[in-house]
Amino acid sequence: MLVLLLGWSCSQAAQKPLLMPGKHSLYQRVVTVPGARLVDQPGDKKGGAETTPFSVFYVYKRRKTGGREWLLLGSDRHGTLSGWLPASDAIEWNQGLTLVFRNPAGHHRVLLFNDRDSLQRLLASGDSSAWRALYKQAVAGQLEKNSPVVALQPEGYVDVRKDFYLVPILDHRDIWLEKEKARLLKIASVPLEEPVGVAAKTAPKHPKEETPSEYSAGIVFVIDASLSMDPYIERTREAVRKIYRQLGDSGELGKVSFGLVAFRDNTSAVPGLGYVARTFVTLKEGGNPDRFFKKVAELKAATVSSQDFREDAYAGVRQAIEGMDWSPRAARFVVLITDAGAREGGDPLATTGLSTDALRRLALDHGVALLVLHLLTPSKKADHKKAADQYRRLSDYPGIGSLYYGVPTGDVGEFGQVVDALSQQLADLVARGGETTPAPGGAARPALAELRAKVARLGYALRMQYLRKDEKIPRVFNAWMVDRDPLEPGYRSVDVRVLLTRDQLSDLQSVLKQVLARAEEGLLSPQNFLDELKSLAATVSRDPERLGGTTATTAGKGASLADLGLIGDYIEDLPYRGEVMNLSLSDWQTWPARRQIDFLRRLEEKVAYYQALHDNTDLWISLDGGPVDGDAVFPVALDMLP
Repeated sequence: MLVLLLGWSCSQAAQKPLLMPGKHSLYQRVVTVPGARLVDQPGDKKGGAETTPFSVFYVYKRRKTGGREWLLLGSDRHGTLSGWLPASDAIEWNQGLTLVFRNPAGHHRVLLFNDRDSLQRLLASGDSSAWRALYKQAVAGQLEKNSPVVALQPEGYVDVRKDFYLVPILDHRDIWLEKEKARLLKIASVPLEEPVGVAAKTAPKHPKEETPSEYSAGIVFVIDASLSMDPYIERTREAVRKIYRQLGDSGELGKVSFGLVAFRDNTSAVPGLGYVARTFVTLKEGGNPDRFFKKVAELKAATVSSQDFREDAYAGVRQAIEGMDWSPRAARFVVLITDAGAREGGDPLATTGLSTDALRRLALDHGVALLVLHLLTPSKKADHKKAADQYRRLSDYPGIGSLYYGVPTGDVGEFGQVVDALSQQLADLVARGGETTPAPGGAARPALAELRAKVARLGYALRMQYLRKDEKIPRVFNAWMVDRDPLEPGYRSVDVRVLLTRDQLSDLQSVLKQVLARAEEGLLSPQNFLDELKSLAATVSRDPERLGGTTATTAGKGASLADLGLIGDYIEDLPYRGEVMNLSLSDWQTWPARRQIDFLRRLEEKVAYYQALHDNTDLWISLDGGPVDGDAVFPVALDMLP
């Protein structure tokens, strides 16, 4: 009996997942599709427990039973077995990368091909007319029976925050489209619910048009309330007053709500400023003109100067993004008005800790479009270029461009005309069902005409997103696609994400903090520092479950990927890599100290972004329909990972 018990114990201890072919440390993993059930034995047709959609499991065994392949799955790599599942109810997913389709408004939609060879041959031929012909057939729903195209990206934008879907990357090949490096991607489509929209090789369905009264917008002004801003504050009030009057006259008042947030600078440096950021009018209050103007009457410019020529503008923008109740509004706009540059996350007086890129990503995560009216006042001339570059990046909306306007000399009259035009246009985009009024003064103000044209495209994209909100991507199937538009190679059609749970994001933040602390304390040599970062970045992309157990927390104990020499194993075959994984020791050593410090600061700013994302429970998706907890997920943008 003792021998039998010892043998049983050893066999249990030896339970390990199957390795990926040719790998020494990477285990086979799958993601379950909706409706998948785990059973006790392969071939069982009844009983078993239904899995939470998109659960990730390790594969321990593969067995053929009754002509079907079955998988023995475990919830972790330590031998915790969960049950058997038909292979047809799971998708091989040996890397954590997934895709999110960009809004197709103003661009071609993505063609999905049945096999790689037909797609590769068509791209290699350089025959744009053949591609256009296939695209035209797909859009018309008239694909031939033997067409290599099996599906087309939905016409409307499918917002992953509202209709969660997973598009795992299963395989890839690198190619060139003219001068742009592109990738052929084998993907699997996994929608959360049964689709009702675009189907493979059939005419696309067009959802019923919603009545315009159901479509609403929120417009929040974020105003610099530092010294000498009173004229601009008053002129913004006047612009809102005009729009309220026009909306009331046309009976459209309930469709647009205004909010207002004011910001100054860090009060620890200048206590007399009174506040860093303050909400004067919420969107709920701003649905009523009387309440809006009663509340906004309290807003006055500061009576003392700030510390320097910068202000904590990002504190105001963040408060507008996170502090407003945007939920009933399909179109969401934040208009930043300032004459000063913003304090980036690395600035000692910044209260958000967020970089420009992190704040922009936070806005996009909330479905908010940022517009910036930059007052180029003479007193801030030395900072104009730096601030303009900063705000152009902040207001860059995917597929649209930068929604930035610089007001020459900060002229109050021109500012008034610009804020009137933009506010009116944003309101029109809602009240008139996506139509926009002609851009005034196009010849005299080409920059304003250009901005209005971008806002019109943005409004159209948001409108189409709303009207197509019930349209889903097709049911589960595998296909090949190219991540750039062959007819417009400079345009990338998808964004790359890593699906993380809330607990994994918390672990990522904790581990990155430790890596940074060790670097700042000088405990890591340059080589060890880079190895630890690459270990962390590779772990996030390949197997987020291993966060906290394979990087800095175990460095020096022979258990990190760097110590075990397995970084290469984790990085190999990944189609996309962040800046950390491509960084070499020779590159690091040639960088001047300032560039190294900027690199570390970017990592610190990502830590601040992780905290902001973690704390915004509205953004997290509970796959089992329960409350948001540590198992809730969010597709984190690849460029926001280390």
